[in-house]
Amino acid sequence: MIYTDRQYEITSKQVESISSAMKELPSLEVMDWLQLAQRSALESQISDLEAQLTEYSLIRDGKVRFEENVSLSSLPEALIQARISKGFTQDDLAEILNLPPLQVQKYESSGYMGVSLSRLAEIAKVTGVLIQGSWEGRNSVEGDSIFIWEDESNIQWSKFPIKEMLKRGWFNVKDKLLEVEALKEYFKYAAGSQYATALHRKKFHGENTPNEYALLAWQARVLEKARQVALEHKVPEFEYNDSWVKDLVTLSVRENAPVEAQKLLASKGIILIIEEHLQGTYLDGAAMLLDTGHPVIALTLRHDRLDNFWFVLMHELGHVFMHLFDSLNMDFFDEESHEGDDKLENEADRYALNNLVKPEAWEVCLSRFFMTSESVLIDARNLGVHPSIIAGRIRKERNNYTILTDLVGQGIVRSMFGESR
Repeated sequence: MIYTDRQYEITSKQVESISSAMKELPSLEVMDWLQLAQRSALESQISDLEAQLTEYSLIRDGKVRFEENVSLSSLPEALIQARISKGFTQDDLAEILNLPPLQVQKYESSGYMGVSLSRLAEIAKVTGVLIQGSWEGRNSVEGDSIFIWEDESNIQWSKFPIKEMLKRGWFNVKDKLLEVEALKEYFKYAAGSQYATALHRKKFHGENTPNEYALLAWQARVLEKARQVALEHKVPEFEYNDSWVKDLVTLSVRENAPVEAQKLLASKGIILIIEEHLQGTYLDGAAMLLDTGHPVIALTLRHDRLDNFWFVLMHELGHVFMHLFDSLNMDFFDEESHEGDDKLENEADRYALNNLVKPEAWEVCLSRFFMTSESVLIDARNLGVHPSIIAGRIRKERNNYTILTDLVGQGIVRSMFGESR
């Protein structure tokens, strides 16, 4: 695709140059097979370049309109077309956004790869692009997805679980403010209004359709706590490198392992938040990005067991390293017990399983066949992991949650974080 007038000029000269090269070739009647192949390749190249020239000129001159209402999957191309249609150069857009011109060039040349959704929302507003979004359900080709609202004005604030939020002390009603007005102030402070738009895409995976407002309220609380951690503990910048994950798994054998894991994650730029789910959300874990650029993993400890803690933690870590920084960033919300054909969730599951126990090591574990407490303890000692990791995996693979109950660490994780129900 052509992005600028300068590129248009360069491409035009390329077409002229290739056309001149074709004139140097002998006539079709005397060409050998190699010359025929060269001619065909040159013709194909000219056709492609001319199509790009035509597309750019038609959009630039207003003869073809870009699609104003687009799906998230076609958003990057729509933003570029909208910018051209409005007569903005890349430098013009950079000035409006208060960005270096080179940054906009990088955005467009990469198809907006890795650009935050808050930035995409800002560019969409400037260029006049509207985003379509709706609940897609578990039959969606992209997996279970939920999009929130197109605009903040569409939010029905009274539908938030205000009573429960007040009960948990998330915010207070003061200075004679109405509850709804106090909620608005809290939400904008805790999450930021961009988290309530369709551009901040939510992806929920589970058997139960979540309550959108409860989901968003819970996310606001998680982000508020994560921001406080980032500031108070000076969490370092996140680096895209998971070579240290093996050290995280090794921690599992320690007495206070979940808390130690939280500290190790923070040292790597990832903030782990524990926050009980709200009624109607059915959450076990989530992965999202804080506005500081730090990945945030949130666990509800809905199932207060060590095996659940380690699997959900590693599943969300899989989202962090494989999906969270995709060009169309999504916030991931997961119900751990659900299984299906969702590609992204299956990838995160494999990441969790393969990092907790290497596949080749799992193949030779005695406890897979004997399923006794003694064999689990032997395998865990040989692998250097907590027995709950082995026991939990066996229970899940066998779909039998009545076995090995003495090894899964029932009822001890919340107390480590000072959480209670």
